[in-house]
Amino acid sequence: MDDSRRPLLRESSPERTDSTFSTARRCTRRYLNSKFGHYAILLLVCLDCSCIFGEFVIQILTCEGRVSESKGDVAQEAIGIVGLVFSCLFMLELMASIWAFGFQYFRSKFHCFDATVIVASFVIDVLLRGILEEVASLVIILRLWRVIKIMEELSVGAQEQTEALRERIELLEHEKSQMEIELSALKANRTQESYA
Repeated sequence: MDDSRRPLLRESSPERTDSTFSTARRCTRRYLNSKFGHYAILLLVCLDCSCIFGEFVIQILTCEGRVSESKGDVAQEAIGIVGLVFSCLFMLELMASIWAFGFQYFRSKFHCFDATVIVASFVIDVLLRGILEEVASLVIILRLWRVIKIMEELSVGAQEQTEALRERIELLEHEKSQMEIELSALKANRTQESYA
């Protein structure tokens, strides 16, 4: 085939695309279930909750007059931007979870509620500014739901460690039973040799 008739892009076989797609989903699933993935989400949740508490502290200090309103507004705007970044990161994590696990992800009531909180926080951070933001600040309480998510992440980590220990115990029990069989066989051979 001469160069003028050669396609610009090589045709990829469906198997190759499906294999790459499946591999990417599997890697994403493995990362989201890994200890590092859980700790990364845990860190994001802790930082987000710190921003929420920081915003409350700034509001209190501004109301008491310890911080000028202009400085308080600048600090709250900065924290608002950081909160929007965290909301975007949580939306990204939610979309990655749905992509990796499919809609089976929503079989858990915990995941359904967490997804609702993430989407609501994202919508509030993106759409509501000004007076509507003040009304919507009551929904910030839902963002504190992520503190519970910290506990869930820690319990998942503990569960992973428990499962690893359980597998190790099963392996050791299997090895012990094999050694007992070998020991019984050796004792039987010694007994027979002593009678012979």
